[in-house]
Amino acid sequence: MITRIQPGARMSEAVIHGNTVYLAGQVGEPGDDVTAQTKTTLAEIDALLAQAGTDKSKILMATIWLADIADFEAMNAVWDAWVDTANPPARATSEARLATPDYLVEIIVVAAV
Repeated sequence: MITRIQPGARMSEAVIHGNTVYLAGQVGEPGDDVTAQTKTTLAEIDALLAQAGTDKSKILMATIWLADIADFEAMNAVWDAWVDTANPPARATSEARLATPDYLVEIIVVAAV
């Protein structure tokens, strides 16, 4: 069975298949700095995981895209305060051109339900 959370014409914010939830890339508020965008993004991840019946302790993999890799330390400061240190996920971080120059960070996660 497949369950779609917040489906739209182009994509769903999350899709549950079996015991796994796949989140679409989450972004912060355009115009905010990378710290604020990361906080907003992680809050949205928390909310979507809750809707899927899980939480950040069950994240299996995180992929983080930064518009500028120079923001790595600022993003990590927020991530480190948020991540479940008893259950850290596998993670990759890279620099990429995001959908709009106003987005500084995008985070994609896969979690167990």
